[in-house]
Formats: sequence, structure tokens, C-alpha cells
Amino acid sequence: MIFKKLLWLGLTLMACGAAAQVLVDPDWKESEAPPPPAFQPDQLIRIDMPSYVSLRFGVDPATLVITPDGIVRYVVVAKNATGAISAMYEGIRCARGEVKTYARYSSSGHWSAVKDPQWQELNGKLPSRHALALARQGVCQGRATSGNSVADIVRALKSPTPYSTSY
Repeated sequence: MIFKKLLWLGLTLMACGAAAQVLVDPDWKESEAPPPPAFQPDQLIRIDMPSYVSLRFGVDPATLVITPDGIVRYVVVAKNATGAISAMYEGIRCARGEVKTYARYSSSGHWSAVKDPQWQELNGKLPSRHALALARQGVCQGRATSGNSVADIVRALKSPTPYSTSY
């Protein structure tokens, strides 16, 4: 009997926790993303990636913006072994552990908007884990934006001890 009551209590608490997680902010609305900002490939802050990743990733600190709705937007640049670059204009929503790609930049030098961009889990099955690495290394601190300013994020990204968060 006591076991059944404890089990019921545990299940009830888990259900309440799941409901609270879904309703983090039911009135939240994303601000409109402006066009991708210009970026400087020679000004990148390196994103540490696993050794099996052949591309090198970096974020241009001049493109980092924290929006009033809690999104950190930025341009991330990927370089291959021959020096060819591609870039993505993205946003990370730390509170939900999500990333969205707004536009892609090709080696031809043009941005292409992503049609109907959607939020995806940072820890999901994304083709690249650079956004998760970026979140862990300085954009997010737990489920909050790291610090209060872009300068705080840049300082964290340049720190030899990157943040480690779970998503």
C-alpha cells in the first residue's frame, strides 16, 4: 500500500514537472530575425569540436546579439582543409536548449534564407554539433544566456575553461 502511494506520488510529481517544462513561458514569441550580418573570417573565435570533425568552426564576435526574447544570434563559419568557407546565421535559445538556422552563406559569397526555419533540439540529431559546442563553450550557462552582455559571452568563449551544460 505504501509502495503504491509512493509510486503514485512520484508519477504525479513527474507529470507536474513535465507540464512545467512545456509551459516555460507560454506567452513567449520570437522577435523577427534581421537579415544576416556581415562577418569577418579573420576575426573568428574558435569553437572546440571533437577530433573526428574535419571542419574548423568559429563564431564572429561582431555578429553576436542577445535579443530581448532571450535568443543569442550569431554567424558561425566553417572552414575545410582547403580553406573554403561556408557560414550559417543562427540563433540559440538557451532556455529551451534549441537552435535555429535562419540563413546559409556559400562560397559563392551569397546568403540564402532558410525556408520556414524551425527550432531544433541542440542535443538532437543535427548534421553538425557546432551549435551544441557553442552553447556549452560560452553562449549558455545552464538554461540561461551566459552573463548579461555580448562581452560576457565573448569572454566565456575565449576562456580556456569552457562552460559545460547538459542538453
